[in-house]
Amino acid sequence: MITKMKKLTFLVYHKEYEAFLTRIQELGVLHVQATQEGSAEPTSELEEKLRQAARVKSWMARLKLLGAEGGEAQASGLRTEDVLERLDATDEARRKAEAEIQRLRKDEAALLPWGNFDPQRVAGLSAVGYVMDFFTCPERMFSEEWADEYNAIEIAHEKGKVYFVTITPKGQEVAPEAERLRLPQATLADVQRNIRQKEEEVAALDGDLARMAPECLAALQEGERALRTSIAFDRVVLGTAHAAGDRLMVLEGWIPEDREAEVEAFLATQDVYYEIRAARKEDDAPIKLKNNAFVRMYEVLTKMYGMPDYGEFDPTPLVAPFFTLFFAFCLGDSGYGLLLIALGLFLKKKLSKSLAGMMNLVITLGAATMVFGAILGTFFGVSLFDLDLPDSVKQFMIAGKIDGTNYDKQMLLALVVGVVHISVAMTVKAICATVRYGFKEALSAWGWMILVVGFVATGSLAFLKVIPEDLSTWLFIGIGSVAAIGIYLLNDFHRNVLVNIGAGLWDTYNMASGLMGDVLSYLRLYALGLAGGLLGGVFNQLAFMVNDAAGGVVGIVGCGLILVLGHALNIAMSCLSAFVHPLRLTFVEYFKNSGYDGRGRAYEPFSVYKKEIIEQ
Repeated sequence: MITKMKKLTFLVYHKEYEAFLTRIQELGVLHVQATQEGSAEPTSELEEKLRQAARVKSWMARLKLLGAEGGEAQASGLRTEDVLERLDATDEARRKAEAEIQRLRKDEAALLPWGNFDPQRVAGLSAVGYVMDFFTCPERMFSEEWADEYNAIEIAHEKGKVYFVTITPKGQEVAPEAERLRLPQATLADVQRNIRQKEEEVAALDGDLARMAPECLAALQEGERALRTSIAFDRVVLGTAHAAGDRLMVLEGWIPEDREAEVEAFLATQDVYYEIRAARKEDDAPIKLKNNAFVRMYEVLTKMYGMPDYGEFDPTPLVAPFFTLFFAFCLGDSGYGLLLIALGLFLKKKLSKSLAGMMNLVITLGAATMVFGAILGTFFGVSLFDLDLPDSVKQFMIAGKIDGTNYDKQMLLALVVGVVHISVAMTVKAICATVRYGFKEALSAWGWMILVVGFVATGSLAFLKVIPEDLSTWLFIGIGSVAAIGIYLLNDFHRNVLVNIGAGLWDTYNMASGLMGDVLSYLRLYALGLAGGLLGGVFNQLAFMVNDAAGGVVGIVGCGLILVLGHALNIAMSCLSAFVHPLRLTFVEYFKNSGYDGRGRAYEPFSVYKKEIIEQ
């Protein structure tokens, strides 16, 4: 559900404004009006804070990659500026050493074909009137005549190239059809020794960085919280409206209704004028979701799409059970559900507090998969329905064909789930439209809801022989007649009736074609569950074929490897599909038919950033 909001408007004397803002920020309840916050151009001081915050964030990410946890490490009172300077100096030294290694590597590559010679002795040839030059060319282009003409001597052959030197008297022109090389003025041994020294220097710098990473990360985390607090404060100050010749500061914001008493008690101690009122439907109030523990796990899905408007309903309470059902249907294997539960319990103890909370969702989805997989009759790719189990157990399984047809029961179940899901969406749309705009403006939505849901309910009762066929016919006629009034005649009170009829016909075309495609989309639940079960069964057959063929220890090892690796691959692919496709059914089919926009803004109180807030 969406927490009720109250709007606050403050008038504060300009000399007392910053002190008042500091106290409001420490209270940590007010969501500052978005039209004010950050509306002015940032100052050079704020821009510097933003640049420093970006540097801090970058270094924090790098330090975490080194394995630093930071949270429990002692920062020893280090200032953020000092930590950044220390880290930047280490990084710059490492960067220079890496650059030098790259340069030396190029020198090494240039010298390798020539071996370990002394450039000083080569230069000494000029004292006796000779010059040594270095060349390379493709082997096919090397001419034996160069030996007589230039005293060419072949040194090495590598990758289709020949490396050679020429020794000629000073002043003689040397111009073979080859590439003249300029070699580094160092021996190969010296270059390789320098490379080793620089690599040791880089390793030492990496060791220094790893040793100081926990302490630096703890200091940067504290510094980041202080920077974010300061940046939020500066943005509010810059975006505050002025009145009475800049003597009064006007601040607007929102607080949750359940915090009103706390805020009023605080304001009673402050020398400010304020007004407080309840949020209206037309207000762009921020959204704070408030749900029970089960539904709260699925709020992340709602936030992925977008928060509801203040006048909308929170879709999460309905997203939660349907997404759980869809995931279990797609994965469809009770054995895989058990593995998800075990994985969730294991990771919950290993991960940080913020990530460990996500494991509750993994455990819940695993439990749902375990139960639903048993109903579908699959356990690690084994068809439970085909085993010699008591009929009292098999009667709860949905497997096999529908009596007298070639259609799978699970396929029909997927379509039934789709029809129910869309019917719920259309009901929500009609109710939400009535609450937001009034009953008169929602008659079209009610018409379509009555038509679709009424026909589905009547058809289901007739199919199950709960009501006689004659009664169902009259019910169809009555439901269609009532629905037609809202769809064709009263869909918009502000238009001509003939225009309404035309608009209703157009809506009928779109609804007929859209609903058919929407319902068929739910077949993906059946298809994905079937594919995962078949693939698991294939891995089982392949594993036991290897065991029968090889026999002995080799067969057992081969069978075990295929089972473990095969099912690991299958559960990874199945889990990915079981997340993506139910998400699509929720975001596309459900949200479209329920009229959900998801354009709201999340409630973000103006507060002092603390460790707990960062984790949330």
